[in-house]
Amino acid sequence: MSTTDGDQGTTWLSQEAYDRLQAELDEHIANRPAIAAEINARREEGDLRENGGYHAAREEQGKAEGRILYLKEFLRKAVVGDAPTTNKVAPGTVVTIQFDDDEDDTETFLLGSREIAATTDLTVYSPESALGKAILGASKGDQVKYTAPSGAQIKVKIIKFEPFGG
Repeated sequence: MSTTDGDQGTTWLSQEAYDRLQAELDEHIANRPAIAAEINARREEGDLRENGGYHAAREEQGKAEGRILYLKEFLRKAVVGDAPTTNKVAPGTVVTIQFDDDEDDTETFLLGSREIAATTDLTVYSPESALGKAILGASKGDQVKYTAPSGAQIKVKIIKFEPFGG
């Protein structure tokens, strides 16, 4: 499987991560009747203006519905399977970088979504992060600069990258 350069709307997921998110979605959908029953029970307690239980149940319902919408859209756009094979850094690749020309200052991480973080011990950086944006599309040996959240300019060199193996 490969991804096209610049395909920003798609997120790569391992089958394990996809299955975990699908199970979470199914659980949220299955809990809808229980949340609705809780709201109805709290509504019958009387004055809604001062009914903390009712407002808490409505807030819980809003959070659950928001997560359902997010998961449905996220899973709809996800590419599931083996990590993409590419000759450039892409989502789904394990990347080793070197900081500021210091051979002893390196970091290896997975470039991917936060949703895959639960399936690996690797640090996961989002392709939308400052570092992720800087290295996306880079090749082995390329040097790139990015601005850290602190405002510092950081230079990194791509040492190697490979598809994530799980």
